[in-house]
Amino acid sequence: MGKRIAIGCDHGGFGLKERLVKYLSKKGYSLKDFGSYTKNPYDYPLVGFKVAKAVSTGAFRRAILICKSGIGMAIVANKLPGVRSAVCNTVGQAKSSRQHNDTNVLSLAAEYIDFAEAKKITDIWLNTGSLGGRHKRRVKQIKRLEKR
Repeated sequence: MGKRIAIGCDHGGFGLKERLVKYLSKKGYSLKDFGSYTKNPYDYPLVGFKVAKAVSTGAFRRAILICKSGIGMAIVANKLPGVRSAVCNTVGQAKSSRQHNDTNVLSLAAEYIDFAEAKKITDIWLNTGSLGGRHKRRVKQIKRLEKR
């Protein structure tokens, strides 16, 4: 797994994003911050699209999106081909999303998790691989559906 990560947020996820950027940078990750850069109102579809496009085009293998619920960002991200995003509010969800769904975009809910939990979720998500087998077959089915 590469150490390059795209990251972005709306105004609701700004505080958590800023803390995660510092945390992940200290762990040796190289992050490309797509915004928002302030707490001023910022529409999540704009930044969600930019970050997901970076994954969809292959510029980045992994990305993290943050808004208040994580849901809006995941919806936007999943509109782009090759992107599989999941909202993960627990370590178990993060692990399962990687093992079973081979997610490449993590969507976090700033309103429902604190920084300590976000660190745990992100660490598990970044360090868990896909299980393959029947899960690989299902991910391939998703990829075929995208082409329709």
